[in-house]
Amino acid sequence: MNRYPPIADHGMVGDLQTAALVSSEGTIDWWCTPRFDAPSVFASLLDSERGGYCRLAADHADEAEATVRQLYLSDTAVLVTRFMAPDGVGEVADFMEPLPASAPTDRHRLVRVVRVVRGRLPFTLVCRPRFDYGRASHTLERGDRSSAVFHGPDLDLHLQASPPIVLDDDAGDITARFTLEAGETAAVVLTSASHGGAAPPPLSRDLIRGEFDSCRAFWLGWLRSSTYRGRWRDMVNRAAITLKLLTYAPTGAPIAAATAGLPEQIGGERNWDYRYTWIRDASLSVRTLIDLGFTEEALAFRRWLRSRIETGETASGERLQIMYRVDGDPRISEESLDHLEGYRGSAPVRIGNGAADQIQLDIYGEAADALAPAGDFGGLAGWRAFAAMLDWLADSWDRPDEGIWETRGGRKDFTYSRLMTWVAFDRGIRIATEHARPADTARWAQARDSVFEQIIERGWSPKREAFVQHYDSEVLDASLLLMPRVGFLSPHDPAWASTLEAMDRELVSDSLVYRYNPEASPDGLRGFEGTFNLCSFLYVEALARSGRLTQARYAFDKMLTYANHVGLFAEEIGPSGEQLGNFPQAFTHLALVTAAMALDEQLDQAAAQPVPGPPRTGV
Repeated sequence: MNRYPPIADHGMVGDLQTAALVSSEGTIDWWCTPRFDAPSVFASLLDSERGGYCRLAADHADEAEATVRQLYLSDTAVLVTRFMAPDGVGEVADFMEPLPASAPTDRHRLVRVVRVVRGRLPFTLVCRPRFDYGRASHTLERGDRSSAVFHGPDLDLHLQASPPIVLDDDAGDITARFTLEAGETAAVVLTSASHGGAAPPPLSRDLIRGEFDSCRAFWLGWLRSSTYRGRWRDMVNRAAITLKLLTYAPTGAPIAAATAGLPEQIGGERNWDYRYTWIRDASLSVRTLIDLGFTEEALAFRRWLRSRIETGETASGERLQIMYRVDGDPRISEESLDHLEGYRGSAPVRIGNGAADQIQLDIYGEAADALAPAGDFGGLAGWRAFAAMLDWLADSWDRPDEGIWETRGGRKDFTYSRLMTWVAFDRGIRIATEHARPADTARWAQARDSVFEQIIERGWSPKREAFVQHYDSEVLDASLLLMPRVGFLSPHDPAWASTLEAMDRELVSDSLVYRYNPEASPDGLRGFEGTFNLCSFLYVEALARSGRLTQARYAFDKMLTYANHVGLFAEEIGPSGEQLGNFPQAFTHLALVTAAMALDEQLDQAAAQPVPGPPRTGV
């Protein structure tokens, strides 16, 4: 087994409360349960020796003659890993049946179905759980020859196998070797549950088949709500499923990514925990889901967001916090897991996130933009809480902050932060006017106009002929690619055209886009990072809306080549095209969708224009 497979060498399965990564070698090397931000049971992606894993894969006598391929069943979250060798062809299907959205549960089932479709193949099962990020020991309780229970400090992990699999003890872990002939099927099921809970039901062919059919039907039925009919349906559908898998169904809160601690630079220190709900990421995600027609998800997140605004409970002391746990808890502390070596030696491995107490003023604009389309604030109390937030912002917007990229190099007057406070006031005025809501719109309008004038006066660099990262600097920042989308200026405005051209020269490398230049704008961290996938897709959208369609489409098609083998993206692309950072990242997939829709819209408009005929000649 490869100690550290490439980050991109994974598919994801989940039940809308937890998610697991499965490598193309058939190894579950990341799973946190009973919810996304819980301690891990398997984390060999962060330490191959101490992290724990569950491997179910074919044994090949000659690895050079074997081929492994991984794919999703079309338009589902059922992941299939195929093993092809001269003696036979087999496959392992991994899935988790989506759970009802009504309430969280401590019971989660990860099903692994193995079958041989040609010849015969030997398989190996190795299950080595390591509870609490590998910090806690466990005991093994045996049932019959096909079942076992790993008892951890806070939960139990039940392992069940169907014939002909016979489970063997291995110093507190479980191993098994078995062979299947063409047409034969077996199953391995991992069930996490609280101590003392009821044992899972006995395995049967009908039970496994029913769970598989239910999982497949759920995803096919869910995708039928999509209104996207554009040119990139397969990639957009996969991105939508990924965004759904990264949403905690009981509260409607999307997380930023399924993982923690994966590096933005191999061997570097930029290793963060993304298993929380960022106001920014989630608000942009919900706008994307609305555009795709997934209204239930949008409504669920709006309820979660309204609750955050109404309660006003934050650990940062601001009216909103930049991130929360999926249940809305604002208490998120950061710690380093020094006993883990990190992915390919990338330490420290961080869980929790110290950026939770940062000031990032842009979140008020993203929140307002997410609530604006419906104008539904959950009644008068919800509207009053929102209006009070904007009243507070009218007095509080003109402050330095840490900015969208959560830099740790000190607070600055970031242009993007000011841009989004302009959005907050603009959307608030629109909602109050369109829905006849009581509000101090005159005060909001004054604040909106003051923000606008300040951005034009201080966020614009005559020297660069571009909007810049923060006031009194000449640094460019790809977050400002959102300026036309939010309506601050037209995509055909000369000021925007020159800004985009400046970014072309400095931040763009073969259509891949860096967030900013950390050497020109120190962010308080050592090392460097790759190009940022979110920004690369925002660049495509900006090109399309600016009328540079040929360049936009080429850049988009090139970006799609960086997707992994099952259509997923991490946070960044490294120097040689490798995926870096936490995986899969919601921000990237939502930007893919918005870029595809912008391209479709602009290409359709261009196609509708009359084609000029040959020049007329006269006598």
